[in-house]
Amino acid sequence: MTQRILYFLVPGSNISPFDVTIAADAGFDQVIPLTGIRPENVTALVQDAIFCRPPNRFNDTGIFIGGRDVHMATDMFQSAKSAMVGDFQVGVFADPNGAYTTSAAVVALVEKAVNASTGSGLAGRTVSVFGTGPVGLCTAILAARQGAKARLCQLTADDDSKAALRFCERYNAKVEWVSAETHRDKVNVVADSEIAVSAAKAGIRILDAEVLEAGGKLIACADTNAVPPSGIEGIGVNDRAIPVEVGPARFLSIGPLAIGSLKYKTQFGLYRSIQTGASPALIDFPEAYAYALQELAQSKPA
Repeated sequence: MTQRILYFLVPGSNISPFDVTIAADAGFDQVIPLTGIRPENVTALVQDAIFCRPPNRFNDTGIFIGGRDVHMATDMFQSAKSAMVGDFQVGVFADPNGAYTTSAAVVALVEKAVNASTGSGLAGRTVSVFGTGPVGLCTAILAARQGAKARLCQLTADDDSKAALRFCERYNAKVEWVSAETHRDKVNVVADSEIAVSAAKAGIRILDAEVLEAGGKLIACADTNAVPPSGIEGIGVNDRAIPVEVGPARFLSIGPLAIGSLKYKTQFGLYRSIQTGASPALIDFPEAYAYALQELAQSKPA
C-alpha cells in the first residue's frame, strides 16, 4: 500500500507539533523528523528521497523545511530545489517558525480589507510593520512585492538591520528600515502610515491609543498577537475587517485569530498540494501568499 511520507528537515533538535498535526490531518501517513540539518546536508537527503521512487510518484513524497531561522530556511530551500535530477523530483515546502504561512495570511487579509474599503490594493501605500522577526520580515517583503512602500520598524536596539535587509534583497524587495524604539518614533511612523501591522512578541502592546491618535491616514491595522494585551489597542482577537475608532484614527481591524484561521487553511492546503499537484510543488512564502489569496477568494464573506 502506498505510504505518503513527509520528511521534516530542521536545524534544531525537535520539530513543531503544530506542523506535524496539520501534516497528518492533510493526509501524510508518515512524518519523519530529520533534526540537526544544515544547508550543506540537504542535497544528499533530498536525493536519497527522490531516487527511491519512480518519477511519477512525486505526490507521495514531500520535504518540509522548518526550524526558526528564515535565513537558513531559504538556503535549505534553494539547496533542495537544486538537488532534483531530471524527472526525479519531490515536493518541497518551507515554513520556518510558521512565518511564511502567517505572513501570507496577514498580507492577504490586509489587502482584501483595503481593497474592499478603497477600491485598490497595497500598491503605492505605506505599510509599517512593527517587529523585525520572521513574521514581520516576511510580511514586509510580501507588502513590498505588491508595490507598497514597506517599512520594517525597529523596536529594540538588538534588532539586526543588516541581516534583515540582506534577506529582503534575496527576494528583490525594497524595504525601508526605520526606528520605532521610542514613543515619539512610533507616533512619527504611525502618522505617515496607511497600514500598520504588529508582528512583535506576544503579550506586549506596541501601539497604544495615544500613539494611534496620530494615525489619521490609517486604513487598516493587523495584529498577530493572540496573548493579552493586544499588540495594537482596539483590535479584537476575532476581528476581520471590523471598523475601529481610536480618537481621530479610523481603521479596519484584523485580529490574530482571523489571521490564524487563514494561516491554518493555507498550511493545510499547501500540504495537500504536494499530494495532488500536477507537478512537484515548490513552496516558498510568495507561493504561500498566492494560495492564501486563493483561499480568501473562495471563502464565504464573514
